[in-house]
Amino acid sequence: MSATDTPARAQRAAKAATTTPMSRMTALARAELILLGRNKGTVFASLFVPFVLPFSVRAGAKEMDLAGAGLTLGTLVLPAAIGFSLLFAVYSALVGVFVVRREELVLKRLRTGELRDVEILGGSALPAVLGGLVQSLLLAVGCTALLDLSAPSAPHLAVAGLLLGLVLCTALAAATASFTRTGESAQVTPLPVMFVSMAGSGLFFPLDLLPDTLASVCELLPLTPVITLVRGGWTGDLSAYEALGAVATAVAWTVLAVFAVRRWFRWEPRH
Repeated sequence: MSATDTPARAQRAAKAATTTPMSRMTALARAELILLGRNKGTVFASLFVPFVLPFSVRAGAKEMDLAGAGLTLGTLVLPAAIGFSLLFAVYSALVGVFVVRREELVLKRLRTGELRDVEILGGSALPAVLGGLVQSLLLAVGCTALLDLSAPSAPHLAVAGLLLGLVLCTALAAATASFTRTGESAQVTPLPVMFVSMAGSGLFFPLDLLPDTLASVCELLPLTPVITLVRGGWTGDLSAYEALGAVATAVAWTVLAVFAVRRWFRWEPRH
């Protein structure tokens, strides 16, 4: 009986000890989700702020010549709502997650196990990324219903813009965390990217209403290609050249952020 059970027991133990990158990241994401739920400030900023800010965009749109820019209220507010979700639910939230976990020595302890660096960052970011994805989908459905929007003319552009935005904001968050010393300062260091994005990436007003020179500069901002692709997905007036240019800009910012993470990200507290 004992001799029969020994190989079976060894086989079960070997099977239990065998893990995959996805299983490791899922386990880490589950733990991170529990910790994230205990931070009431982050939960509030991530879940409620992106739903409130679009109302200010709607109020400001009354003084804009949207028809002259080829837009409607819906095609202005919806991309802005998704942009707010990416900034607050993904980018800003993840800066705090990465910094606090680093200062609490969580990241350092995780590196002593079988998790790889990319799995640690990916698993830690997974709850915020999925939350941003779900929130963006809910905002799209809500704006479509409330603002009388039709179905997107080029849904592949909207999907590409959202996915690129999730990856880009995650990479930017890790890069920003590289230069953030404490959990308290993590509430401040994301502000430059957030303010610049809200002011110049087409969230509050379309770039078509800006002077040509200023609009050309704003097109190079990190979040601008995401908003351009999402808006182009609904309007359908984005040419292939413009779409490829937006994708290339988003990819370039993502590569730059990944380089910054590989070069400067700290896994131990900054002193």
